[in-house]
Amino acid sequence: MLRKLLDKVSHSFEKGGKYEKFYPLYEAADTFLYTPPDVTKRDAHVRDALDLKRMMMTVVIALIPCVLFAMYNTGLQAHLMIAKGATPLDNWQTAVYQLLGLGFDPGNVLANFIHGALYFLPVYIVTMFIGGHCEVLFSIVRKHEVNEGFLVTGLLFPLTLPPTIPLWQVALGIAFGVVLGKEVFGGTGMNILNPALTARAFLFFAYPAQISGDQPWVAANLASLPQGVSGATALARAAVDPANVMQGSAGWSYTWWDAFVGTIPGSMGETSTLCCLIGAAILILTRVGSWRTMLGVTLGTLAMASLLNAVDSDTNKMFALPFAWHVVLGGWAFGAVFMATDPVSSAFTDRGKLLYGFGIGVLVVLVRVINPAYPEGMMLAILFMNMFAPLIDYFIVQANIKRRIAHYGAA
Repeated sequence: MLRKLLDKVSHSFEKGGKYEKFYPLYEAADTFLYTPPDVTKRDAHVRDALDLKRMMMTVVIALIPCVLFAMYNTGLQAHLMIAKGATPLDNWQTAVYQLLGLGFDPGNVLANFIHGALYFLPVYIVTMFIGGHCEVLFSIVRKHEVNEGFLVTGLLFPLTLPPTIPLWQVALGIAFGVVLGKEVFGGTGMNILNPALTARAFLFFAYPAQISGDQPWVAANLASLPQGVSGATALARAAVDPANVMQGSAGWSYTWWDAFVGTIPGSMGETSTLCCLIGAAILILTRVGSWRTMLGVTLGTLAMASLLNAVDSDTNKMFALPFAWHVVLGGWAFGAVFMATDPVSSAFTDRGKLLYGFGIGVLVVLVRVINPAYPEGMMLAILFMNMFAPLIDYFIVQANIKRRIAHYGAA
């Protein structure tokens, strides 16, 4: 029935039809539900069962563990702080939550999930609404198909944000990321920078008060807490006193396992290394994400963290933070699995992916350690290496050409 309905109205959207200018909207719905009707005309072509939409949906599926945990952990952190003496935030999310008759019990999994969902889902809806309209607008103006890349961008961006981010900033950020991070370069497949990270970077530098510091990371009024208790992210607290992070002492309430599982304050979808590893397994098994890039990031982080551990510093204690803690704090795992492996803005060649990932791993440790005032370096490291990815591929290809010329010339 659905197939017949789409076929019945198709002539209105095709060339010469009444709604010709809105063909990208029809095409997006048709090819999202069914495989494209176009077929190759020559025998030399092989049809691949994995088109761009299916590839993007695979990434979305890989992100589901992070999404579910984002909603759970957001509610959990709020309830933990309320249990310590904080008061609930005075906003509509809290009002709806209380209207449901649920208590602020951190031991109630369903209550944690529902409370967190009231923060994550509005951010996701605003992202998809504003960003989706930007995509459609550019598709109509340029008269080309709606690109599927926003299915992933629209999910990655909310996961990198704190739960208390104002929704108007979400709208402004995603519009900036889609328009200036992708569309000005020509759309999906032409962008140099990762659009989700471009949007996140814009908000970080434009509105640092709402996207950094102690207050944004927990959906509770921390001003009412006893003195000395805060909702700072684990990485931010590590920058102040990394020794207590590793020892689990002096008021530090998180263990390495807590950081690995993700039950710590932070961006909604970036805290759980475990969920990111599940996503990494899905991407690697389906060959959608590059294991070479992930391996490169891991090796680069290990090399630079080990070097700085060996050098050590009396004035900067972040030098002592070991590799095992770097990979479970901040957005390291989320960035390595979902951001660095973006097939458009990363390197294309196999050796280039290793070098590209290695550079990200080195830079993220350098930014975190050398500048403790800005402990989260994954975003800047990936954006910086995005700009060098084409150059890396160029030198790899040129080296291959020279090697082949030398080989056949010698023969």
